[in-house]
Amino acid sequence: MKKLIVLVAAALALTAPIASFAMDHGSMNMEHGGHDMGGVAHEEVVNGVKATFKVMSMKEHMAAMKMELPKGMKETHHLAVEFKDAKTGKPITEGDVKVKVQGPDKADQTKDLMGMQGHFGADFDFSKKGKYGVMCKFKVKDGQVRSSKFWYTVK
Repeated sequence: MKKLIVLVAAALALTAPIASFAMDHGSMNMEHGGHDMGGVAHEEVVNGVKATFKVMSMKEHMAAMKMELPKGMKETHHLAVEFKDAKTGKPITEGDVKVKVQGPDKADQTKDLMGMQGHFGADFDFSKKGKYGVMCKFKVKDGQVRSSKFWYTVK
């Protein structure tokens, strides 16, 4: 287990600095209509920034945006993270976020999370039952790179 943690930490260290997003999402409906963005999977304060991670099925996520689930989509869940200043509670909506998910079969998925309506999000394949290791590196306005990690279980 220690070896895995060291390997994951090394892999995440190599991903900094985190790439900025270059996609134009102006044509996409990113409104979530005030719907609950899934249950809180993990929450912690990292060097003055409160990070709240939520996971929801793609069916729930697309319904919240009033959109149809695309056919043939392999991603099963939407992972969202909201950042807030831990002292003031003010939302932090600008920054770079990268998440690596290691599935129960040890397969890795690494994605840059896109800013959307007050949170950062991306879609992942959580189709296998078991524990998923979620490791996140993020850099917000102050330029400091922070990290958070947790386990998410699919039953």
